[in-house]
Amino acid sequence: MKGRVALGLAILALLALPFVLSPYRLLLMLPFMAYGVILLGLNLLFGHTGLVSFGHAFFVGIGAYTGAFLTVRAGIRSLEVIVLVAAVLGALAAALVGLLCVRYVKIYFGMLTLAFGMVFYTFLLKFYRLTGGDEGMRVLRPSLLGLDLGAMPKTDYLAGPYYYYSLGILAVAALVMWRIVHSPFGLCLKSVRDNPAKAEALGLGVTRYRWHAFVISAVYAAVGGALLGPPTGNVDPTLAYWTQSGNIVFMTLLGGFASFFGPILGAFVFIFLQDTVMSVVPYWRLVFGAILAFIVIWAPGGLMGLFARAGAASSSRA
Repeated sequence: MKGRVALGLAILALLALPFVLSPYRLLLMLPFMAYGVILLGLNLLFGHTGLVSFGHAFFVGIGAYTGAFLTVRAGIRSLEVIVLVAAVLGALAAALVGLLCVRYVKIYFGMLTLAFGMVFYTFLLKFYRLTGGDEGMRVLRPSLLGLDLGAMPKTDYLAGPYYYYSLGILAVAALVMWRIVHSPFGLCLKSVRDNPAKAEALGLGVTRYRWHAFVISAVYAAVGGALLGPPTGNVDPTLAYWTQSGNIVFMTLLGGFASFFGPILGAFVFIFLQDTVMSVVPYWRLVFGAILAFIVIWAPGGLMGLFARAGAASSSRA
């Protein structure tokens, strides 16, 4: 009951933020919602299947560059089409890459995904005429639900229609993922994570289930990547670099991969904490490294784990 009330209050707060936050703070919510979609998919792979991907930025880059190619090269400005094409391309890439990666587990799976991610990063960096190289590519302002909003000032566009559009994508993505993880398929993934030998003995295709989870997580990453381009108007190869994959895993650990909404909370805290720390000290990665060490050692359940522990302690005292 408390969880539903908290979720309802969070949704109401997100709907009301454009009326109370400054434009600068509100624009920080856009990458949060994009990363929220990405992390929902990654946690299906990490938290529910037990596979840690160090190359998930591969699919984020696919989604981001899909928006650039469609708006600049193909003249397609519909964000619905961009999101759909990004999802399809992410699924196709993951289907091929996953055929090899899901045959391995633990560090071997992580290293393989990292290798494929770095290959894609090198492609984006070196094929200058196609991808723009280190300068990246422009992303023209897309239309939303068939509405051409090109005459609207950019800040008004991002803080209004684009904000609510991204929020809608995040809500739909969360609802679909909730259905997935609470379906028989989701329960099978947990069985594969907890005891793959027993799951195999019971007739579950362990490799097949891991492959399906990998493809679904890639679709989410590509959709989130497609949402990252329009706010900045540009995409570049750093979106596919290994540090981007590291940031994604960090957000998952920060929020708590054992909780459904933990990674989304991790994305929110990461975005705003990064902005705050970067404005104070130049060595923000040092601060984040210390935070990661603290979480791994003293709070392996992440922020959601700390909240659950504090709630249990207060209930026992009462």
